[in-house]
Formats: sequence, C-alpha cells, structure tokens
Amino acid sequence: MIGQAILVLGGLGLGFGILLSFASRKFAVVVDPKEEKILEVLPGSNCGACGFPGCQGLAEALAKGKTEATSCVAGGAEVTKKVAKILGVEIEPKTELVAFVACRAGIKQAKKKFKYRGLNNCQADALLFTGDKSCVYGCLGLGSCAKVCPFDAISITAEGLAVIDPKKCKSCQKCVKACPRNLISMVPRAQEVIIICKNRDRGKKAKEVCSIACIACRICEKACPQQAISIVDNLAVIDYQKCNQCAICVEKCPQKAIGVRS
Repeated sequence: MIGQAILVLGGLGLGFGILLSFASRKFAVVVDPKEEKILEVLPGSNCGACGFPGCQGLAEALAKGKTEATSCVAGGAEVTKKVAKILGVEIEPKTELVAFVACRAGIKQAKKKFKYRGLNNCQADALLFTGDKSCVYGCLGLGSCAKVCPFDAISITAEGLAVIDPKKCKSCQKCVKACPRNLISMVPRAQEVIIICKNRDRGKKAKEVCSIACIACRICEKACPQQAISIVDNLAVIDYQKCNQCAICVEKCPQKAIGVRS
C-alpha cells in the first residue's frame, strides 16, 4: 500500500512538473532586452513624474518608442544620456529645471488674519477665508509640498516657510501641483537670481500685508543693464534668457523681493 502511494504521488509530481514546464514556455512573457537595460539605469524612485506607472512602465514605453529619451525628469541629464545610448538616439541638451518657492515672508514679515486651527495641510487652510495669511499669495507653511516630495527636498522653516534644496530636487513637479497658491514654479537649475514674491497687489496694498512684498516700483527694471526685468501685473519678472546674474537688481530692490537662491 505504501509503495503504491509513493508511486501515485511520484506520478502526480512528474505530471504536474511536465504541465508547469509546458505552461512556463507557453505563457512566458518575453521581455525586450532594451527594456531591462533601461530599467537598470533609471533611478528607481517611481515618482510618476514621467506620466507612466513607475520606472517599469517608463522603461517599457521607452523600449517600444512610445516616449522620448528625456522622459525621466528625476534622473536628469545623466540618466537621459544613458537611456539615449541604449536606444541609439541622439538628444538635444535641455535646460535642467528645479522647483522654487517664491515667498520668503515668514511670521515676522507677513501679517495674519486669524489663528488657523484645522487639518495640517495648506489646501484646508486655503479653503478657510482664503487662508490665515493676509497676503493671499504667500506661503501657508503647512507643508503640503513637503509631504508629496519623494526626494526629501523640501523643508519647513521655523518661520513657517517651505524651502526647496535645489541639490535634492529632481524636478518631479509634485510640489507644484500640491501648492494651492501656485507659489512653486520650475526655474533653470543654474539660475540664482530669483524674484522671491508672487504678490500682484498694487504697492500700498501689497506692503500692508507683507513688509517685503514686491511693490512694482520699477527700480530693478531701470537698473538692469541687460533689460532682463519687466513689471507684469504689478510684479517684477525676470527673463532668464537675458539675465546674466549680475545681481544689481538684488542690491537695488528696496523690498528685498529679489534674492540669490542658495
């Protein structure tokens, strides 16, 4: 009896083994060698900034020619070069961008309308009478941007301001979407002279809510030797293509609304 049971079990095991072997060949997923190579050079952060479901999804799309070699924003120029080499294509160099928060008005500079007590995120604060800051353009400082950043590039200062470390930023732009006040924008990585304000109110009104708000005085515009600064909707704007980063505007701005990004 025991011998028969062993033979039956052995036969079943052999049969299942043959069946599994056949199934593995029949239903095997053939992976493009290019896809595997691309996946190896991608950062593996799975941030989704490329628009695909993680690095695996991007690698598959790249291998099939469904997207450009420059699609991995988190990997930057280095990863783009490696992907292009695997795909056998040439790429045109692109300006690397990083996220920047255009507000430096903390507790001491920006007035408060009320003391906010609620959910610890900027969206909830913004929904309550447009937020607790009197300046409706200022950083609310509750860290919604920091919470979505997959690279730990954003911190909240003691003054209640979001600050982005350009060395850690991988340009995924998740923080841009998370900010309810549209304070975060993408700027060239090499650009150091930046407008640190988004207040578009007229001078007097802007200064009433924030002591360092841009008042559209045009001093920077007149002082710029490159004619790289203009006033648009009561706010100074820098044309990065013209700016040579002489920083004369930084020195001349009476409000300190223009600064040098560290």
